[in-house]
Amino acid sequence: MITIKSLSDPIIECDFRNVYAPSDDSYLILDYFRRNINKYHFDGIKLSEIKNILDLGTGTGIIALFFQILKTQNQNFNAKIYASDILEDAINYAKYNEKINEFNNEITFLQSDLFQSFPEDLKHAFNIIVFNPPYLPSSRLIKNKINKKKIDYSWDGGLKGFEIMVDFLEEAKSFINLDKKHYIYCISSSRTDLNELDNKIKKLGYKNKVVDKQHVLFENIILNRLIVRKH
Repeated sequence: MITIKSLSDPIIECDFRNVYAPSDDSYLILDYFRRNINKYHFDGIKLSEIKNILDLGTGTGIIALFFQILKTQNQNFNAKIYASDILEDAINYAKYNEKINEFNNEITFLQSDLFQSFPEDLKHAFNIIVFNPPYLPSSRLIKNKINKKKIDYSWDGGLKGFEIMVDFLEEAKSFINLDKKHYIYCISSSRTDLNELDNKIKKLGYKNKVVDKQHVLFENIILNRLIVRKH
C-alpha cells in the first residue's frame, strides 16, 4: 500500500527574487495532505469521485506537482491537475519544474488573475481547489499596482491582508463542483483580523474548519478547509 507520509517533495528550481519560493505555508499544506490522503480517499472524499483539482496561485508549481507525483504512485488517483498564477514568470517556472520532475505537459497551466481568464467549460469543474493566497497586509510603500514588484504579488493580500482571499471566495463557488463533495483549502495568517475574515467567509456562504496551523516567527499560519453551505 502507498505510504503518502513518505512521498517526497517535487524538485523545485526558480528565480526566487520574482516568484514565491516554497515556504512554511506551502509545506503546511503538503504535510496535511500527506497525513490525510490514503490509497482510496482524499481527506474523506473517495478518490474515484475526484475528477479535477486546481492549484490556484501555483507559484513554482510545488503543490500541483505533488499531486502529479501522487498520481504516479497511486493508481486510484486519476484527477486532472490544473495550476494557475497571475504572473507569467511563475507559470514559466512551474512548467520548467514540471519538466525537471519528468512530466511532459500533463498539468494544465493557466495564467490568470484569480479566475478572470478561466474558460467557461471549467465552471463547476473542480472537486478540490487549493489556494495559498497573498495573506499579509499591504506595505505603505505599495500604493497601487504601478509600485508593485513581481514578488509583492506573493504576499500583498490588501490593506487588511485578506481582501484577495475574499475576492477569490466570491468567485470560487462558480468553479467548484457543488454536486459532489468538495473542499477548498486556503491559508490565512494571524497578522490579519481572523474574526473579521471568518465573518466574511460565513456571509459568502461557506462553512470553514481550521484543520492545521503552525507558529512561524511572529505569526500563526493557518490552513482552512471550506465547503459551500447548503441552503
